[in-house]
Amino acid sequence: MCDTCGCNITHGNEGLIRPGGKLQKTESGREAVTVLHSLLHENDHTAKHNRDHFDQHDVLAINLMSSPGAGKTALLEATIQQLGLKSNSNIKIAVIEGDLETENDAERIRKHGVKAIQIATGSACHLDAHMIHQALHNLDLAEFDIVFIENVGNLVCPASFDLGQHLNVTLLSVPEGDDKPAKYPVMFRTSDLVLISKSDLLPILDDFKPEKAKGYLRDIASTAPVMELSSKDKSGLPQWIDWIDQQIKIRKTYLEQYPVAAGHSHHHHHEHEETRT
Repeated sequence: MCDTCGCNITHGNEGLIRPGGKLQKTESGREAVTVLHSLLHENDHTAKHNRDHFDQHDVLAINLMSSPGAGKTALLEATIQQLGLKSNSNIKIAVIEGDLETENDAERIRKHGVKAIQIATGSACHLDAHMIHQALHNLDLAEFDIVFIENVGNLVCPASFDLGQHLNVTLLSVPEGDDKPAKYPVMFRTSDLVLISKSDLLPILDDFKPEKAKGYLRDIASTAPVMELSSKDKSGLPQWIDWIDQQIKIRKTYLEQYPVAAGHSHHHHHEHEETRT
């Protein structure tokens, strides 16, 4: 059961928190809805703090999202290898891994000599800003250019939680079918880039039509670029690496133009929070 997001309110149990419902009042006497609202408010506050922290160290933070098994870890492994092959690339990567239980994915990343911090979310079906904040205590951002956050495999809940990332990248793997953007509009609408992963399977699973997937994306008013790639046969990876390079440049330019964004202290935001509430 997830205590931090709307996952714990469904049409089956919402009667409990309605007026007269069993859970209308919490132990402190406050309404349960207020508590949930406050949790999201606190999350966004911490996310802002995380983003400032990334900006102060000139680090680009990318949140990778997908359903389970779409190939997020394989993509990270292939990305690390590709960057290693580029003679002019000295981009330093760190990875924050979100998973319900195991350290398996973090171990896979560490085998490539890249620092990976594992967050076990327990029963929570997404990462939140507080978990990332804690992970950042174990990461010296001065050493890195990019932090990839691999979110929990889930196409619903991670979309609602700001972690302090700069960009959202969502993977849609060929075995899943091309209609996922229509089924999970919130997730795909938050995406800055959609990667059609496992593209090496397109000739075999020929009912997946990339054009249809793009059509569904446009239907939900997403203007995110779409790339096809395969971590297995490496096709499409150079385009992905170019996109990363471009995003690093865009971020650097932005921070040069708006250095204040990087200079804000946590306390400064806090004062604003106090006056607004």
